[in-house]
Amino acid sequence: MALDLIPTESCLVIEEGANPSTDYFIRPYLYERGINFRCITWSSSPIEQDINGKSLIFVRYIPRSWKSFIDKNRGQFQRIYLFIDDDLFDWYAFSSMPLRYQAKILRLSWSKQRWLRSIGAQLLVSAPYLAEKYQSWSPELLQPAPLSCEQEQPLTVFYHGSASHLEDVQWLRPVIGEVLSRSPILNFEIIGDQCVNRLFRGMPRVQILHPMKWPTYVSMLRGRGRSIGLAPLLDLPFNRARSHTKFFDITQAGAAGIFAQGDIYGSVVRHGENGLLLPMEPSAWVEGILDLANDHSLRDALSLEARKCL
Repeated sequence: MALDLIPTESCLVIEEGANPSTDYFIRPYLYERGINFRCITWSSSPIEQDINGKSLIFVRYIPRSWKSFIDKNRGQFQRIYLFIDDDLFDWYAFSSMPLRYQAKILRLSWSKQRWLRSIGAQLLVSAPYLAEKYQSWSPELLQPAPLSCEQEQPLTVFYHGSASHLEDVQWLRPVIGEVLSRSPILNFEIIGDQCVNRLFRGMPRVQILHPMKWPTYVSMLRGRGRSIGLAPLLDLPFNRARSHTKFFDITQAGAAGIFAQGDIYGSVVRHGENGLLLPMEPSAWVEGILDLANDHSLRDALSLEARKCL
């Protein structure tokens, strides 16, 4: 049974977060058929979504909040689908998995079978084995497709601070959240411990590196692959004794830099020539990062001029 959707219709894809199941199966299938869709995560409240007349595709799991919402708003949806790319309906198939994973599958997939049938949901599967095993559902078999190579190459924005920079990291967190939500081509790299890990937990496309010895760090910087370096600096007593060494770190990485406006970085950075000097206002940094990400020529020019200071 083919997906009961037409190109002019639209649907919501509900996923725990960015994942290979959506990217390899759901997106290609919908793109190929010209179906309008939008992906949303579990953190998005169903009440806040424009769902009237749309179809819903759940990727692997069905959160409790969405089940309750569907039960109360049956007439607002076109169709409801569940996509599985593991055998999530047979406990024996996943009984050898770690207990925590078993509990997740039982709660969010396995236990929803009777409910899915009661609302006339359709099953989408990833493999002939699943299509055959669950043929009573009249499932639709989706074929995987490679990730698109035509998309823009991702850019890495980075901030490399130590534990003494925690206030700056906390200030930067909402800035990075806004930047990543507005630009899918950007990744963020930061050095930090468990505290930093908790701070950025759940944020997509963030890589947290363990603190390292200085020689290891210098070697890593020379590996390049980073595009925009950040050097925020709050006006704090401890920060007033800083130097502008992060200018050298960012330049060694071959990146263009964005620096806090003030005497410390102002002593070496000439705004618009070998870096950007911005006031410590979150909106200014959000726009500065996005503007720099969209201007390859400016990034190259800033980086080239900065290297003359080494």
